[in-house]
Formats: sequence, C-alpha cells, structure tokens
Amino acid sequence: MTDTDTSWRLRAARLSSVVTIPDWNLSLDDWKNDALCGQTDPDMFFPDRGESTREAKMVCSRCTVTAECLEYALQHDERHGVWGGMSERDRRKLRGLVVD
Repeated sequence: MTDTDTSWRLRAARLSSVVTIPDWNLSLDDWKNDALCGQTDPDMFFPDRGESTREAKMVCSRCTVTAECLEYALQHDERHGVWGGMSERDRRKLRGLVVD
C-alpha cells in the first residue's frame, strides 16, 4: 500500500465514525407519498394558460413536503404546473430568469 492509500483509508475510517451513511435503499422521491396534491385533482396543479393557480397554492400551503417538491421541480427543470407552492412564473423569478 502507498502512503496515499493509507492516508485515505485513515480519513475514511475517522469519517465513518462521525458521518451517518444515508440509506441508499430509500427512494429519492419518497416525499411524493406525503404530498397533498396526490389526494386532489391533478388538473388543479396544471391549469391552462391564464387560469388561476390559487387553489393549487392553497393546497401546497397546507402540505408538509413543499420544500422537497420545489427542490425537485428546480432540479428537474419542471416548466409546467404548480410545484412546491410555486407556479412556472414564480419559479422563473426565483431562478432570476424573468426581469420585471
């Protein structure tokens, strides 16, 4: 073994006693099971252009996983629908893509 291999192994051993290793068997989308939108009409979250997003946002305001939902939408560049309590326009503003 080289010195580099040894130092890496020592650092990994020290870290493993401090760091919690995530359970990789869990799905990254487990938050969807707790989302209130799954218990309502999905059309509410994908309104036609010009229709209100108010009802969907009200559902999101009572949901416990809005942060995870919004993070998912931003990471996957969701361009349609209400995600994490934000419309497409809200998310574009959040990303700084819209200049008002």
